[in-house]
Amino acid sequence: MTINKFQGKTKEEAIEKAKQEMGPGAVIMNVKEIKPKGIFAAFKSSTYEATAALEEKDHVVSSFSALQSPQKLHDNINVAADEKIEIPKAVRTPEIERPVADPRKNTSSHTERTVNESQELEERAIGKRLDDLSNMLEEKLGVGPKEENKEKTTSSEELDFVRIIYRTLLNNEVNERYANQIIDEVERFIRPGNSVDTILANVYQKLILKLGRPNTIETGKGKARVIFFIGPTGVGKTTTIAKIASKYKMESNQKVAFITADTYRIAATEQLRVYANILDAPMSIVYSPDELNSAVAKLMDYDLIFVDTAGFSHKNETQREDMKKLIGGLAPEYDKEVYLVLSATTKYQDLLEIVDIYHEISEFKLIFTKLDETTAYGNILNVKLYSGADLSYVTNGQNVPADLEVFHTQKIVKQLLGGR
Repeated sequence: MTINKFQGKTKEEAIEKAKQEMGPGAVIMNVKEIKPKGIFAAFKSSTYEATAALEEKDHVVSSFSALQSPQKLHDNINVAADEKIEIPKAVRTPEIERPVADPRKNTSSHTERTVNESQELEERAIGKRLDDLSNMLEEKLGVGPKEENKEKTTSSEELDFVRIIYRTLLNNEVNERYANQIIDEVERFIRPGNSVDTILANVYQKLILKLGRPNTIETGKGKARVIFFIGPTGVGKTTTIAKIASKYKMESNQKVAFITADTYRIAATEQLRVYANILDAPMSIVYSPDELNSAVAKLMDYDLIFVDTAGFSHKNETQREDMKKLIGGLAPEYDKEVYLVLSATTKYQDLLEIVDIYHEISEFKLIFTKLDETTAYGNILNVKLYSGADLSYVTNGQNVPADLEVFHTQKIVKQLLGGR
């Protein structure tokens, strides 16, 4: 893995330099503000520094060896972001199994309070470590913690810390098979000389690479792009479209237009029309897949054409076929992108069924809504690993356009590991 730093006058400039230098596969590990120093600091502007990582697939070295080596990280470490995820066949060892209460034992309320207080202390401890982890990675990643020159056996502290990570992932609704896979990888780092900071740094870094860099709407290609939004009923597709359209019109000065194919719900059409009027953007209604190309042809002077589709139960085969015809029927001369909008509050098994059904319709990128309605973000990791689709945007409220942001990998990883 290659890790480099890039500076710019703004966060966006620093990130753009990283992408230009290291390519589209680069993962932004951290962005920090560098404030000017010295007696003239008040007259100078802050700069921003982006730390980017790039996997080198042709040179694989043990992550543990790289962390214990004094050489540069990019000369040693390789952890793949796109590796195949498999269910571990080995039976979990008792040391890291999630504890299961014995129903035959009548546990007192005093004991339950003691256990809860113990778990709170553990979560506070890992949260405190995560608060400083981004800076620690920049300063220490690639060089193991300094130890005295004497042998050290694996301590109970390290094993306990692994248990905390495992339990924290499960509590955040990370599916057990993915949590087990992460723990399998962590176990390789528990060697003489390791510290809990080294273990946490590896888990943090591995999760960042698994979630990957957000893949958002591309602009500036000189031709209209048709953006389809698909997904089940009630996930907030129409509101999400309005947020994204507002973002690109106000921040990037893009010309936006709307098409709705959601003729099942009158309220959805009227809602989109209100947003179109606010943004002074045209809106068309199509009643069949055959009408889509003529509607798009009339909007070729616009940069982004947002298509709102009907939400339907993933078990409704008729509407599923209509959706497939709508997206597949777009003429090949038009650029298109498809975004599957999912609610972060949907049950895991339902999400898997939804993903399977929509994969039959089209390839897609992922948008997660309603992050403000849950405190467990494990399904974001679960669906990402299950589907292999890129993450793009998340929403955390109903306000347009405020409650929308590009998927923030570092923030979600910290929350998955118990930080805030």
